[in-house]
Amino acid sequence: MDLAATDRLLCTTRSVRKRLDLDRAVEPELIDRCIEISLQAPTGSNTQGWRVMVVTDPAKRRVIADAYRDGFNIYQELGLAPTYEAGDLRTKQREKILSSSTYLVENLHRVPVHVIYCVEGRVEEMGQVAQASIYGSVLPAAWSFMLAARARGVGSAWTTIHLFHEKQVAEALGIPASITQAVLLPVAYYKGDDFKPAKRLPARELTYWNTWGSQRR
Repeated sequence: MDLAATDRLLCTTRSVRKRLDLDRAVEPELIDRCIEISLQAPTGSNTQGWRVMVVTDPAKRRVIADAYRDGFNIYQELGLAPTYEAGDLRTKQREKILSSSTYLVENLHRVPVHVIYCVEGRVEEMGQVAQASIYGSVLPAAWSFMLAARARGVGSAWTTIHLFHEKQVAEALGIPASITQAVLLPVAYYKGDDFKPAKRLPARELTYWNTWGSQRR
């Protein structure tokens, strides 16, 4: 396995918003292949309870976009965005992320493909262990989809804001009440040649060995 190519893929798969090509169609065959690859991801107890909703119909994309816009407004009004100290790396990145997120809110209806990863069952009816298991059985697949798409020149953005109006979206798409929507991925070819690794907090500061707070020397 080419470690350099693998590491580059893993380190440069970004949530793409402003660089999505809103005027270029994405081939259904490419979406199908990325989904096939994604379903090789782990699944608890081999349940394979994942389901994938692909939305290309303009009217239905508009419903999702409207729900997303309202959800974004709720998110802001409730002050749910995390805050950090002035010198924190994440504080410095906040304005850029807000600008990018606002762009997606305003243009989501134009993104040619919406992919929603779902899973059988309702997590609000489950205990902690079951919740961890059910989300752990679908979210790795969604991430694998993003990786497979990135390798093919297609970008996506990981988002859950539409879930403020999950029932409204489910009704428009015919998703049964017994199904949990886990993540929405707006999908399109991206503009430009490449992406750089994101600036993250140092892994060493976030990693503990054997005892919480104990870092490897």
